[in-house]
Parts: sequence; structure tokens; C-alpha cells
Amino acid sequence: MARETRDAGLQRTSFDADSGARIAIVGPSYPLRGGNALFVAHLYESLSVDHEVYVVSFRRLYPTLLFPGKTQMNLSRAPVKSTPSRQLIDSLNPITWVRAARWITKPKRRPDLVVFVWWNPFFGVCYGTMARLLRRRYGVPVVFVCENVVSHENRWVDRFLTRFALSAADYYLVLSGVVERRIESLFPTRPVRQAALPIYDCYRTEAADRDEARRELGLERPTMLFFGYVRKYKGLGYLLKAIPLVLEKVDAELLVVGEFYDDRAAYDSLVERLGIGDRVKIVAEHVPDEDVGKYFSAADVAVLPYVSATQSGITQIAFAFGIPVISTNVGGLPEVVDDGVTGYIVEAEDADALANAIVRYFTGGEDERLRENVRAEARRDRAGEQLRKAMRDFLEMERS
Repeated sequence: MARETRDAGLQRTSFDADSGARIAIVGPSYPLRGGNALFVAHLYESLSVDHEVYVVSFRRLYPTLLFPGKTQMNLSRAPVKSTPSRQLIDSLNPITWVRAARWITKPKRRPDLVVFVWWNPFFGVCYGTMARLLRRRYGVPVVFVCENVVSHENRWVDRFLTRFALSAADYYLVLSGVVERRIESLFPTRPVRQAALPIYDCYRTEAADRDEARRELGLERPTMLFFGYVRKYKGLGYLLKAIPLVLEKVDAELLVVGEFYDDRAAYDSLVERLGIGDRVKIVAEHVPDEDVGKYFSAADVAVLPYVSATQSGITQIAFAFGIPVISTNVGGLPEVVDDGVTGYIVEAEDADALANAIVRYFTGGEDERLRENVRAEARRDRAGEQLRKAMRDFLEMERS
């Protein structure tokens, strides 16, 4: 049922079950880079099967001073998901928030639902303000797609900004059970649906050949892959501490690929102190889309030693390449990585447990079985159907 707090007397949106609905997605999109832009692209494609969909994105996402990377733009020569969008929102300029809400609700494009892709408290005031304008001034129902509820830092200001934004929604679509439980505890009377992250098979190309990739990268031993930007919560330090223990049993190497949002010097110092410099290759840069497949093709197993998480798109890329995942038991990661089936789950912040799982993968004779299970899981990907069903449910609730 539609939220009673939506102002009475406003024009209600309409939904024709036979012809589909019109849905506006608000979130980062190409030419912005990153996992959230990738998810927006998949959401756009999935919902476009049944509905008329358009994307409203940002002309400025983060202010330069607050962004730890080199660029926020996708500089790939061949971007895999160049979703069309209108770049209307400046995260620091409230005037653009009002103008974007007004643009969204013009009669010729007035949506039946507006879907906000939520991931970071920094956008709490922007998203919360826009959502309230859309609901209260224009009578348009709002869905928040939640990767997480609060940031990994979990500061009081993060909790405040998150609550300000999420409390403006009519409906919630979550991407893990742990987030679903959190949303239900905060807003127990509001409808919540769950879907999985898609299998990100968009990086699989003919150029992603394993032998060629390994030659190009100079890899000669069984290879572990840590992929994605480096921050403290990603737990790379624990993985590095596990490597000497692994090397006692397996002549392997670690490939670390991603831009450092932490001080790289601390990690280099740890590598030197552990004496593993000849077994650790670091590619400290954001990887353009056309090169992502090279690193996953070259790897034998992906390792996610996270200290905290809700879920990670890295697992979805690894699965697309048939690569098992060794992950920590945090957030929604155990919902994706089935222990002993598509990889292994270990406790967080435990280098010994991480090392034992890696050694088990390389010496236990289970690697091919795990790979086949991963390939089967990728073939069963139902994320698109789940996303579409959730939107149908929300639209039906609006009709009732």
C-alpha cells in the first residue's frame, strides 16, 4: 500500500500492467567510473526489459578534495557499460537537486517510480532532499536500492545522514540479507524486497585469454588475486600477513590490483618486512574496463579478506570468469560465497585462517570442483528477474 504520509490531493502516478511503467533511476552512471555506475547500468538494462527507464546522474559526484583517487571519470578506451543518462546533479549544489526533481517530474517524462541507488552517507542530504521533493511536492513514489545502510566507518554523522535519506523512501530494495534486517529494524512498517547483485559478465571478452594474460603479467606460479581499490576495511594487510604461511606449503604468488586509497607506503613496508617482495605483484592503479578481464583470467582464485562489508561486486566478476572466491565471514559475503561449494569462508582479521584456506584450495584437489560449481552458479544468475519482480511488487502496491 502506498505510504499515507504522501500529501493528499497530489496527482498520483499511473501504472498500466500491460504496457509497463516509466521508471527514473537516480545514481552515478557513465561517464563516471566504479562499481556503483556498473550496478546502475545493470539495473537500467534489467528494468528496461519491462519498462521505460531513464537515468539521472551526477555532473559532480565527489568534490576533488574528498576523493582519494586520481579521477572519478571512466577513462576506458572501450567502456563496457556506457549507459545513457542526464548529468543533472551536483552533490554540493542544492539548486541542482531541486532542478533535477523538477526535470524528472515534467509531464512528458513523469515516472511511476523513482529509484535511488544508495551507497554512501555523503549523499544523504542530496538524496534525502530530492526524495522528499519528489514524494511530497510531486506525489511520485520513491524506492531506495541499498547496498549498505551505513558506511564502513560507521560514524555518528554517517548514521544521521543515512537515516535522513532512507527515511524519505516508500520502498526498499536491498542487495543482501544483512541489509534487509537492518532496514526492517529501522523502518519496520515499510515494504522491503531483496535481490542479488548481478553476475558481472560484461568483462568477459575474447581478449581475456588466460595463457596470454599470464605471459603479459609475468605470472609463473599459482596466483591469488586481490582486486579493487585499497582501503583499511578491505583487509589487504591480513592477506599479506598470510602469504609467508602460504609459501611454506605452496609456491604461489599474489597479484594486487587496484588504486590505493590508503597510504601505499605502509603496505610496501609490510611486504618488505615479511620478505615476500618476490611473491607479490602490485598494480597500483584503477583498471580500465578493457583490462579487467586480463587480471581475472590470469588468476586461480580471488581473495576478499575484508574486515567489514555488505557485499562486493568483485565476487560477481570472479564468478563470471569461473573463479572461486575465498572470503571472510562478514556482512552478506557468506550469502554469495557458499563455503566449500563456490569457495571458502574464513573469519575476518585472521591471517592464519586465511592462509589455511588458500593452502587448502591449492593442495586439496578441490579446485576444479569449485570452479565447476562457480560456473554453474553463474549460469543460474537470476538477479535481473529479481530486480524486475521487486519493481513489479512496488508498482502493484502503488495501485492498491
